[in-house]
Amino acid sequence: MTKIVLQQSNSENQQAEINLDESPEIVPDSVFKKFFLEVSSITIFTLRFFKEVIKPPYEFNELMKQSFEIGYKSFPLVAITGFIIGLVLTIQTRPTLAKFGSESLLPAMVAISIIREIGPVITALIFAGKVGSGIGAELGSMNVTEQIDAMQVSDNNPFKYLVVTRILSATLMLPLLVILADGVSLMGSFVGVNIKGNVSAYLFFSQIFQSLGFSDLFPAVIKTFFFGFAIGLIGTYKGYNSNKGTEGVGKAANSAVVLGSLMVFIIDMIAVQITSVLQNVK
Repeated sequence: MTKIVLQQSNSENQQAEINLDESPEIVPDSVFKKFFLEVSSITIFTLRFFKEVIKPPYEFNELMKQSFEIGYKSFPLVAITGFIIGLVLTIQTRPTLAKFGSESLLPAMVAISIIREIGPVITALIFAGKVGSGIGAELGSMNVTEQIDAMQVSDNNPFKYLVVTRILSATLMLPLLVILADGVSLMGSFVGVNIKGNVSAYLFFSQIFQSLGFSDLFPAVIKTFFFGFAIGLIGTYKGYNSNKGTEGVGKAANSAVVLGSLMVFIIDMIAVQITSVLQNVK
């Protein structure tokens, strides 16, 4: 039996004994149990969203406000990142193509890479880091300060006002941001091509549009809606169900970014597989 003896310096030397063996055993929860509980909770949260989104009243004003906050204020960061990606990708790819005498294929290759994969995924990851964490922290702080409880007491629907509007805004704004980011990336690629060459804008973009087809544009745009929905759903879920206390706000913001970024990769993998199967069928 393990014992700790504490000496107290007072008039009478007293000894306090703490028996460590009598402390209750801490049994860790099963990882699988936590995982399936989390999945079931997110599923119920998602079903509630689809139920609330079609029921009146509709919060159009809050939807427009969140679209401005999520979309417009995210564009500068997305544009800067997109320009740098296009510029760096072009500079890094040129030497490899020059070795094989295929330098003329540079605009088409960069455009296909950006439109199909790099643009949507990188933009979604930036979106998850900025918007996902912001939504998680905002709703988490509202939960800590009991503002959500106050809305329920005042006969308002906090789920429709706080959750539905943010998920819809994220779902609608991310595709627009991806399209704008792709355009800025191509501008960066044009600058990269002209660093060590002299290519006119007409020739550069003519090669890009000739290389792109419907099978390149349509899947890339469609999957961004799912990216935005997943990021908005995870951010609102983590914030709306965060633990009380300031620590819960930090955990909600952090887990919203991590899980949202993971969902982007999972959805992208599924989208690529579906697109590949459909192309093989044709």
